[in-house]
Amino acid sequence: MSDKVCVGAIAGAFGIQGEVRLKSFCTEPKDIATYGPLTSEDGRRSFQIRLTRPVTGGLGARLSGVQTREEAEALKGVTLWAERTALPSLPDDEFYHADLIGMEVVDTGGEILGRVRAIYDHGAGDILEVTGKRPLMLPFTRQFVPTVDLGARRIVADPPEDAQDAET
Repeated sequence: MSDKVCVGAIAGAFGIQGEVRLKSFCTEPKDIATYGPLTSEDGRRSFQIRLTRPVTGGLGARLSGVQTREEAEALKGVTLWAERTALPSLPDDEFYHADLIGMEVVDTGGEILGRVRAIYDHGAGDILEVTGKRPLMLPFTRQFVPTVDLGARRIVADPPEDAQDAET
């Protein structure tokens, strides 16, 4: 597991004074400002975050070191990463999405189905995209994913009979 977790992304400039529009990946979107300085994925940039207001599609924020609209616009698409130690501990049955990406997925008989490529939430619960011999979209519920073993980096899944192929 990485020592950093992606907690958001800069969606673009907002206003003319260097404010940005943030997309928070946190359960409580405003928590993005509580995890200390956030860095870019490569670690070259570090930002203190001060939320200013809710905006369409995210949160308005001021970032340390960003003074102009041009500087804010240049950051569009930059992901924001927090130190794992700054994040809250999770109960045994909850996971950070970043920890699931790349995990091996096997069926209840031990046959390898593939690896977790991505996790989506379209409003009705998380869906795991599993790539392998037969790519599939797997509902991330206890019924279909009875076991997640972070230590072994392995997920045991019981896909529904009508599991959608990820390519359809």
